[in-house]
Amino acid sequence: MWERLFLDFLGQVVRAGRLTVVMADGRAHVFGDGSGAPEVTVRLKDPDLPRKIVLNPDLAVSEAYMDERLTIDGDDLHDFFQLMLVNLSRRRSAWWQAPLTMSQRAMRRVAQHNPVGRAQENVKHHYDLSGELYDLFLDADRQYSCAYFPRPGMTLEEAQAAKKAHIAKKLLLEPGMTVLDIGCGWGGMGLTLARDFGVKVVGVTLSTEQHALAVKRAKAAGLEDRVEFRLSDYRAVTESFDRIVSVGMFEHVGAPHYLEYFRSVERLLTDDGVALIHTIGRQTPPGYTSAFIRKYIFPGGYIPALSEISAALEKTRMWATDVEVWRLHYAETLRHWYDRFMAKREAAVALYDERFTRMWRYYLAASEMTFRHDFQCVFQVQIAKRQDGVPLSRDYMYG
Repeated sequence: MWERLFLDFLGQVVRAGRLTVVMADGRAHVFGDGSGAPEVTVRLKDPDLPRKIVLNPDLAVSEAYMDERLTIDGDDLHDFFQLMLVNLSRRRSAWWQAPLTMSQRAMRRVAQHNPVGRAQENVKHHYDLSGELYDLFLDADRQYSCAYFPRPGMTLEEAQAAKKAHIAKKLLLEPGMTVLDIGCGWGGMGLTLARDFGVKVVGVTLSTEQHALAVKRAKAAGLEDRVEFRLSDYRAVTESFDRIVSVGMFEHVGAPHYLEYFRSVERLLTDDGVALIHTIGRQTPPGYTSAFIRKYIFPGGYIPALSEISAALEKTRMWATDVEVWRLHYAETLRHWYDRFMAKREAAVALYDERFTRMWRYYLAASEMTFRHDFQCVFQVQIAKRQDGVPLSRDYMYG
């Protein structure tokens, strides 16, 4: 029964491109018309995989790849994800997937419940991995968020610098201003703003690894008098700030906490204050987090719909003064990360092991292709306390 459901599902889904599935007993099944998507051959080494994929396709496929119970000829993950995403975007789930979908939707608020203690544990799972891992694929400033590519052919370093510069313009910084960086990472944004714009920065993170390096970097740069990095939850901050910036952190807030988040921003901003929230977003109605991502990469994480952001922001007395949508910028960023990671693949294996390395590779490739072929993007939401808190045209962003 399970094999029949599995094959029937692939027959319904894979219409573009061509997918050849070689079962554990050597039998091959071919799907698709060969047009409009890549041709991919997948080999199942585990006879129980069809059942596992039927019951939970996202988790079963990812774990089978990690364990090498599923292999792809040529190990071309990008072609595999393109083939599947192009086809999946054209159809709804099969009837037998309805219970899984319903349970994931029903449990989404539980999975995204991130009170202070749990939030720190979730952050530790990902950001307290060895710093050597991130050195394998990030730029020298350790910007672990979407870069900005206003011109073709930019290097990763140039695009990450362009991202910080673009955000700084939206913040309308003046020397002596105070800035709160929510989710400051390894300190790159805070250090850049303090050094280049003469502002005073408080950065908060829940990652002990990130905090330790950020403090070390501030001291090495001679910016200890202008930058303070705290191992703290944003909800514990009590001062007021002229500006608030948050890059790549909102994805970890969780939908049940969106109103709490924006009320914290409102509480922490001065009356003339401006904030810039940079987050991955979905161009679809509210959904749920991939089982693979939730279990192995970002527990507690969730990609918000713009409607969810707006619904929470509307309950404050702040203005959404600008919303910018970045489409393929994160796909380009992830391709840079993937290529750098693969160039140092053996170092990753030595640092962790083969299974971890395959997991990380799967995560980077899946993320890139989701931005290329699914409805995922980046939102930059500028917020002000006052209606006239920022200029009335966008010219200042591009001068």
